[in-house]
Amino acid sequence: QVQLVESGGGLVQAGGSLRLSCAASGRTSSGRTFSTYAMGWFRQAPGKEREFVAAISGRGSSTIYADSVKGRFTISRDNAKITVYLQMNSLKPEDTAVYYCAARDWGAGSSNVYEYDYWGQGTQVTVSS
Repeated sequence: QVQLVESGGGLVQAGGSLRLSCAASGRTSSGRTFSTYAMGWFRQAPGKEREFVAAISGRGSSTIYADSVKGRFTISRDNAKITVYLQMNSLKPEDTAVYYCAARDWGAGSSNVYEYDYWGQGTQVTVSS
C-alpha cells in the first residue's frame, strides 16, 4: 500500500514562502509505482471542506491548479526521490490550512477529492497577517 508523509509546514508571514514535501513509499493496490500515478495537494481550513490546490501527472508533464493559487504555487515531483513538492510563494492569510498530499491509482491529476485513493496525515501551514 502507498504511504504518504508530508513535511515542510510551519508559520510564515504574509508574502513569505514555504515548500511542502510529500515522500511516498509502496505500490498501489493495482501494483503501480510512484512514477506512474498522479499526485495532488489539497488543503482544509477549520470548519471548511477539503479543497483542491494542485495536481501533477505521473511523469510530471501535466499540472493543474486551483484558481486561488495559480501563479503563486508550483507543484513538482522528483520520481528518483519518490517525492512531490508544493512551492508556495506570496502566501496570504487565507492560505492557512492543513495541507494534504494524495495519490491516485488510475488516471490523470484531478481536482476531485473523491478520485484519490491514498492520503497523507497532513501538515499545518499558518500564514500571519
